[in-house]
Formats: sequence, C-alpha cells, structure tokens
Amino acid sequence: MAKAREIPGITPDLPYAIAAARVVEIRAEEVVEHAHGVLDMGDIERVHDMRVATRRLRAALEVFRPCFPQDEFKGVLREVKSIADALGERRDRDVTIATLEDFGESLAAPDRPGIDSLVAKLRTEQREANEELAGFVDEVRLEALRERLDALVAAAEAGAGDRPVPLSMNGGGPGADSA
Repeated sequence: MAKAREIPGITPDLPYAIAAARVVEIRAEEVVEHAHGVLDMGDIERVHDMRVATRRLRAALEVFRPCFPQDEFKGVLREVKSIADALGERRDRDVTIATLEDFGESLAAPDRPGIDSLVAKLRTEQREANEELAGFVDEVRLEALRERLDALVAAAEAGAGDRPVPLSMNGGGPGADSA
C-alpha cells in the first residue's frame, strides 16, 4: 500500500483552515498521482493505492468541512465518493479473482473447471468495472476535480481568519472547562 505523504508545515498553532488547505492539497495530489496506470488490470495494486488515496482525501474533506463553502464542498465530496465507488467495484473483482486463482492452484486438475469458469465470469465483470472506472479517471475529469479542490483550498486559506475553530478542535463543547 502506498504510504501517505507527510503534510509539511503542520503545527499545533496553525490556524485550522490553513491546516485544512495544506492537508487537502496534499491528499488531492495523491489521488491524481495514483490515477496513472490505474486502468492496467495487470497491476491490481494501483487500484488499491488510488482507492486508499481517495479514502484519505474524503476523510480530510469531512474533518475539515467547516473550512469550505458548503455548496462547492458537497459537489466535490460527491465526486470523490463516486471515484472511490468505481475503484471499489474494480477492486472487489481484482481481489476475488486473485483469491480464486490461488485457491484453484491447490485443487486437482479435475476440480479446476468450476473455479476457472467463475474466474472467467469475474474477468468479464472486472473489464466492465474497469470501463466504468475509466470515465472517472479520465485526465480531463481528474483535472476538473483538481481545480475544484484547489478552489476549496483557496477558499479555506482566504477565510482562515473569518471562521472560528470548531469546538471539537479547541477543547470547547459539552463538559469543557471554562476559565
């Protein structure tokens, strides 16, 4: 699995919105980077790596939701979820095929046709899932998503002084000590 990149410059005293901008910027870069070669069905780990990258981006978006304009945020989050879903459809077939092929190798020759038949059906589904995925990882579509994410990052940076830190981030909220 691809390791998450470090986020440079994150410190405890960094304004929440600036931290949001930095984290989302890096996580967005990771998604785009992992898109290269993701349609190659000979290397199923690329799908896994991109899927993990979309999960990290989605988590960052959700954690930092208060920092972004809600209308734009909702559309971007929906797009990231759609990409992750398409990756998941492909990944499910990849993993199942690999597992069945490994299992089939342990069987006696007369017992393999059933596994081979199931693998052939799954390969058809894998190709279909890959064709569906292709629409989500198209260079133009990913660039449009990247521009929308960049706009969220810019909005967070611009509003860094205007938005309060969420209560859960500054120790406020129910049960917090007030001094």
